[in-house]
Amino acid sequence: MKLSGWGRYPVLEARTHRPRSVDALRNLVLSEPNLIARGNGRAYGDSAINTSATIETRHINRMIAFDPASGQLVAEAGVLLGDIIAAFLPRGWFPMVTPGTKFVTLGGAIAADVHGKNHHKDGSFRSCVDWIDVMGPDGGIRRCSPQDDAAMFDHTLGGMGLTGVILRAAIRLRSVETAWIRQTTILAPNLKAAMAAFEATQDATYSVAWIDCLGTRGNLGRCLVMLGEHATHRDLPTGKAQAPFQTKTKRKLSVPIDFPAFALNSLTVRAFNALYYWAGARKTAEHLVDWDSYFYPLDAILGWNRIYGRKGFVQFQCALPLDQSEAGLTALLAEIAKAGSGSFLAVLKRFGKQDSAFSFPMDGYTLALDFTVTRKTLALLEQLDQITIEHGGRFYLAKDSRMRAETLRASDTRAADFRAHRDSHGYTSRFRSAQSERLAL
Repeated sequence: MKLSGWGRYPVLEARTHRPRSVDALRNLVLSEPNLIARGNGRAYGDSAINTSATIETRHINRMIAFDPASGQLVAEAGVLLGDIIAAFLPRGWFPMVTPGTKFVTLGGAIAADVHGKNHHKDGSFRSCVDWIDVMGPDGGIRRCSPQDDAAMFDHTLGGMGLTGVILRAAIRLRSVETAWIRQTTILAPNLKAAMAAFEATQDATYSVAWIDCLGTRGNLGRCLVMLGEHATHRDLPTGKAQAPFQTKTKRKLSVPIDFPAFALNSLTVRAFNALYYWAGARKTAEHLVDWDSYFYPLDAILGWNRIYGRKGFVQFQCALPLDQSEAGLTALLAEIAKAGSGSFLAVLKRFGKQDSAFSFPMDGYTLALDFTVTRKTLALLEQLDQITIEHGGRFYLAKDSRMRAETLRASDTRAADFRAHRDSHGYTSRFRSAQSERLAL
């Protein structure tokens, strides 16, 4: 069948398998020459596609045990974060770390070591993982944790499924009193003001900025910086306090067709950015937002990836070290504005410190941008790659669909060590994706 990531680029012919048990999965691991596991297909590019054997794990999706004293949940890799929220938020628990979609599997969150709006304070997904069970090339299952088999644990978190098939894990959830978020929006007229806002609000649990990537001169990098805190019972008005975990069910929107190519251009993006910024400017005071709207605004639009048309889209996401962030971000935004290839979904976040074998975050800032696939934007992305490298940055493999192997190695010296680790354990020939082959991982 034809497979792609969420960006719908590239599209590849692949043989898929859908095992419904660990034994069936083991038979595939032992019989297929090479393979890669795939969760819910929310990685943007080709990291969860193997043309000869893609193993879909969505049917291995039981929640096994929960400890209400510690908040530890044991679950299989195919469980969606949305399933966890549906089951445990009414009981007062929420994911410790979550990416921008709840439609990612537990296995996918571990493989990409996803991050959220709270990395500056709580770190990436690894910070809430107590242990992982991973099936190796011989069909055996290894349990690894930060204390036991720590090297395996470290390389699996952020290893994009290239150290084996993640079967199950124990993660810790966060205790919350309500399903509401206290949101405050800070208007930042330019990048310098946005970064000052992030630095001044390091104590906020959550922070994220929508950024206008077509702003120029004094408006370069203007942002809406949105801060969030889990609301307590005391924060809710009487009506909401009587049912603190009940939020209004929103009608789901959907994109039924691929948008035509001309729908996304510099004029429509510029108009959207202006409207979005000034709409945000009207509501800056602290107010209550339901959890779904704050963490997963795009999940309300089913099939939003079709907005970019039949050719799909690519996402560029880099992380820049703190001492190079302002210069690097300024150069990136200036190049984008010059090209006129703006993005509706431009996001800026502050990362905290993190040491890891191959995870994406570093102490500094991360910028994420979506672009329709055209020759012009692919050429622009090559320029953005070079700017990132010149400023000591690196790239997020969960969002990558077109980077070259030389680019990866120039940006991340850990890539060679990760490949050596795979070689030494016999993983390189058995656990392979289209991305790992493209990047020589």
